Amino acid sequence: MAQTVLGIGTSHAPQLSTPPEEWGQRARADRRNPALAYRGGDYSFDQLNELRNAAFADELDLELQRERHARARAAIDELGRTVRDSDVDVLVVVSSDHKEIFTDELLPAFAVYWGDTVQHEPFTQEHLDAMPPGLSIAEVANVPTESRTRPCHSELAQHLIKATSEAGFDAGASKELPAGEYGNHGIPHGWGFVLQQVLGGESDIPIVPVFVNTFWQPNPPTARRCYDFGVALGEAIRSFPADLKVGVVASGGLSHFVIDEELDRGFLKALVDSDADFMSALPADLLRSGTSELRNWIVVGGATAGSPLTASVVDYIPCYRSEAGTGCGMGFVAWQDVAAAGTTHHTEERA
Repeated sequence: MAQTVLGIGTSHAPQLSTPPEEWGQRARADRRNPALAYRGGDYSFDQLNELRNAAFADELDLELQRERHARARAAIDELGRTVRDSDVDVLVVVSSDHKEIFTDELLPAFAVYWGDTVQHEPFTQEHLDAMPPGLSIAEVANVPTESRTRPCHSELAQHLIKATSEAGFDAGASKELPAGEYGNHGIPHGWGFVLQQVLGGESDIPIVPVFVNTFWQPNPPTARRCYDFGVALGEAIRSFPADLKVGVVASGGLSHFVIDEELDRGFLKALVDSDADFMSALPADLLRSGTSELRNWIVVGGATAGSPLTASVVDYIPCYRSEAGTGCGMGFVAWQDVAAAGTTHHTEERA
């Protein structure tokens, strides 16, 4: 039978692939955003700045930003080493599509890709030129320089679709991704970040892409539904008859485009403590904008719940880019069987 031998969670925000000297490009976009979501409300930049008493100006020191960027890159490298050391046979990667693939034509709450392979395509210059400020500099790091065909695990994917359906979840089934925003049927950046940045671009570990509609109305799943789907996903993995070592990956988050350190630290503690009640009770009015990607982590929290794996925080870095506290809370977590391994890579969380 298959075993879940590893879990990892990683932020995939553009700042991770952007030199700190250029973080201000996204801050300029924040200043033009009329609806910055924070703790259930929507604010203009000036309103948010007033609400938070312009308290984050000291966080914009360039040397501090460089140090935080270096820490984040070190955490990504640590997760890559953790995956390689685990010798997994397949990775089930849970992330959110920013309407790069699925659109209002058909928007599943959950979907599983079950093709034998998936395309991973570079951006054209036209694509890059059309991106909002501060994105093109980062997004090139999530795609290969030339078209790649990535291996997938169709048999496991089909099993996950059927088994989670029997458990009461009717996930969408996609054997061919829609053409999507870029017209190339390619895997989006939430998975591209894992393939290119965590795994280094050359990995041949097969993946099973699992899509969660974290962002888009009218059908983002509740936190409880995400956790329960994750539990069903974990049970489905463990009921797969082949002798496979499976890793599960959460890609996205943490709080953004407004950083909420209290929420992030509470959420990371819930992962470490396997606190299903905390994860399941997060209200919809918190899970909006980029913070909605916590849903991907909640799914993985559920998927690891029935396994011998325990979570440890590799690092947490609040990467501020404006005095109003916009930016992204960067989180990096590993779920491992400490008893079996005897040891674990672990960087202490720092402020």
